[in-house]
Amino acid sequence: MASRVEHPAAGYKKIFETVEELNEPIPAEIKGVIPSWLGGSLLRMGPGLFEVGDEPFHHLFDGQAMIHKFDLKDGQVTYYRKFIKTDAYVRAMTENRIVITEFGTAAYPDPCKNIFSRFFTYFRGIEVTDNCMVNIYPVGEDFYAVTETNFITKVDPDSLETLKRVDLCKYLSVNGLTAHPHIEADGTVYNIGNCFGKNLSLAYNIVKIPPAQKDGSDPLEKSQVVVQLPSSERLKPSYVHSFGMTDNHFVFVEQPVKINLLKFLSAWSVRGATYMDCFESNESMGTWFHLATKDPAEYLSIHKFRTSAFNIFHHINAYEDEGFIVVDLCTWKGHDFVYDYLYLANIKQDWEEVKKAAMRAPQPEVRRYVLPLDIHKEEQGKNLVSLPYTTATAVLNSDGTIWLEPEVLFSGPRQAFEFPQINYSLCSGKKYSFAYGLGLNHFIPDRIVKLNVQTKETLVWQEEDCYPSEPLFVPTPGATEEDDGVLLSIVVKPGAERPGFLLVLDAVKLTELARAEVNINIPVTLHGLYKP
Repeated sequence: MASRVEHPAAGYKKIFETVEELNEPIPAEIKGVIPSWLGGSLLRMGPGLFEVGDEPFHHLFDGQAMIHKFDLKDGQVTYYRKFIKTDAYVRAMTENRIVITEFGTAAYPDPCKNIFSRFFTYFRGIEVTDNCMVNIYPVGEDFYAVTETNFITKVDPDSLETLKRVDLCKYLSVNGLTAHPHIEADGTVYNIGNCFGKNLSLAYNIVKIPPAQKDGSDPLEKSQVVVQLPSSERLKPSYVHSFGMTDNHFVFVEQPVKINLLKFLSAWSVRGATYMDCFESNESMGTWFHLATKDPAEYLSIHKFRTSAFNIFHHINAYEDEGFIVVDLCTWKGHDFVYDYLYLANIKQDWEEVKKAAMRAPQPEVRRYVLPLDIHKEEQGKNLVSLPYTTATAVLNSDGTIWLEPEVLFSGPRQAFEFPQINYSLCSGKKYSFAYGLGLNHFIPDRIVKLNVQTKETLVWQEEDCYPSEPLFVPTPGATEEDDGVLLSIVVKPGAERPGFLLVLDAVKLTELARAEVNINIPVTLHGLYKP
């Protein structure tokens, strides 16, 4: 997948520009042939407003939440989008300024208030944002747009209207949940978030939200913590963006990017502090893997797996095989926090400057780790991994920890395979062959990639001056092959007559089947789902 593609015109800057919402869906012009069985909605979340008045948002994860929808029906395609009417958005629009502190942008007290009310506002602290621009997922029969705080927002997937804000703290002992839950076939949702554990130390709770209830009640009311995992540092939990789940186990990767709790709490009374200011790197801890059984849920404290330092945001898949757990991850080498390089001022620079910044950042790599479940003291010092198809190793040390070395599934200089997707309904938690991802070239999304995790072969879709988003896999009805289906991605082609389009790719060969073009610019989207 290594590529020499350059972007001298810097058209990628367009995907980080503010757009307006639409009053009604607009028709798309279709080129090619969309499979007749493909009927439904592609829903995507991302930032749509990058400044309020004359105040800019500074970080990629600060722009105000916008929900996008491509509807496919009877051979026709329409595009629609609306801002989510969060508290952060409504108050910003009302006051024409940034009112609630975001991930990397601080909110300041209203300059129009007198000195005393400004003083008290300043010491009352920062409000937690509800800017749900990261992902959308179902809970029961409802859909929620989410970020990584304790607030999620119920939305109507048809009209895109904002329905209500929900505080997860009313239902669960968590400070927030990730935007990447695991969802079982019956609709059961599993997720993870940090919490206060024993003796006021930080821990991680894995939670379970049941499927739609026969009595029509809200599944959130019956949600529960199923197992708690300890933090390696008492007051500094690791940043967690996703986790792994097999048929019988949960896999949590504790990375060296830490949230300094004391800094975080003091930031609530220090003017100008943001969430990003509360992150720090532990240069000595490396990375820890934690396991817990699923049913009954129990933390496996005797299994202490360690490896060298890396950042982890997205799990690809995890599965069990012959007494081992295989974990495939999108990693970034080292303890330096990748999000430090995602300020808009960095990624909206001219191409040569973008490349220079990416040279300093942690380098991406797709890795496979293998965790043995059956460990005996007498096997100290030797490789415990006996699976014939991997070079990953696990060695028992004298202190009882197991040191892991990965097999590298993909690596290219400053070429990331990220935002991974699989045939989730068929392969989640199971042995599999194919992963699909967004190719980042020096942090700029410019290709779609299919990775064979068994042979390490890659296929690429790429077009000049095109900037795609996370490709979602939709299986062909009745398919028996893992990759029998299509990939859906929203692509932006700045300067084109119709600069935004829904791309439909054959998932087997990554060849284009169709595109549905609209004469409107579409900003960057992060994650989403396909609703049949």
